[in-house]
Amino acid sequence: MKISFTKFHKGIKSNFKKNMKIMISFACVLAIGITAMMSFAGKEAESGKNDFITYAEFNVTYSALEKAMNIDIESRNSEVKISWIDILAYLGATYGGNFSSYKAADMDKIAARLKDGEQIAEITKDMKYFSYYFDVYNAALGGYLGDYTEYSADESGKITTTQKYGLKAYSPIAKTFPFSDSNDFGVGRSYGFQRRHLGHDMMAATGTPVIAIEDGVVENLGWNQYGGWRIGIRSLDKKRYYYYAHLRQNRPYHPDVKLGGQVKAGDVIGYVGRTGYSTKENSNNIETSHLHWGLELVFDESQKESDNEIWIDVYAITRLLQKHQSTTVREAATKEFFSLRQDSLREKPVTTPPLTTATESTTAEN
Repeated sequence: MKISFTKFHKGIKSNFKKNMKIMISFACVLAIGITAMMSFAGKEAESGKNDFITYAEFNVTYSALEKAMNIDIESRNSEVKISWIDILAYLGATYGGNFSSYKAADMDKIAARLKDGEQIAEITKDMKYFSYYFDVYNAALGGYLGDYTEYSADESGKITTTQKYGLKAYSPIAKTFPFSDSNDFGVGRSYGFQRRHLGHDMMAATGTPVIAIEDGVVENLGWNQYGGWRIGIRSLDKKRYYYYAHLRQNRPYHPDVKLGGQVKAGDVIGYVGRTGYSTKENSNNIETSHLHWGLELVFDESQKESDNEIWIDVYAITRLLQKHQSTTVREAATKEFFSLRQDSLREKPVTTPPLTTATESTTAEN
């Protein structure tokens, strides 16, 4: 059979155009769907059916997070203080939550207006969804910037503290310990049942210290067939629930961590492992050691453990948190790691001469 090149070429062009139309139509339907769900969540609250947010996404890019954070920090000592949540909520309302439209110039413009003395309430009075995005972004990021105490140690082991304002939340992986990751939120998972991956995986060696991202209360501690040894920590304002999973076999938790107890941002809470995917407790059924961490937003206590939980994509947040990593030290006798804050409170701290800081060569210890 002979097929003319012209007809073949026209067929390809025709199919390409049809596929493009389908893709464009799908994108439009998706955008409309997201807007409709957001509108529905808002209308539910307005009507009194629910007086809390029932649907939320977090699509703020890393570049927008970083720039907004820096504007906030730089304004700290100025006459006009600018909130990064205000800026991000304004842009969220402008873009309909779709930060693929983000331009740094847009942020510069709103920041300039605020610096000139305009009030965010006046600027956004006609923006229907500003309050929605403010509540969502405040729930996700509200505990991340503020005043905090930074601990450091010199070569002699002397610990000093400095009062700072800035990023007070920490990376979930300790300083100097290597890891790799990718944007894997929403990827399919099949153990037990088909579902979406509602967290972020950070591939690291077994024994790598896991760090508390912010202050909170330990609400869950123990075995889960999906997450293995895991820790669930609730922020003090109760808006964020942190889930750390697949911790180390046999010795998953730091001895300071107790169910119902408080943890401090930057402290060691456990160790990376590969437990989980088994009903048998303490099983290593995960192929590659890694930390899975997830962030659930809680606008009402009825959402906490329900069919309507709100888990957000934390890839951009994870990148931002790399700007603030916790230094840890290792006690040779117990092989436990401690943050400098934890160590300073111990009767016999590790940070006495000579100082032994954690390095990646010790991460593979079980």
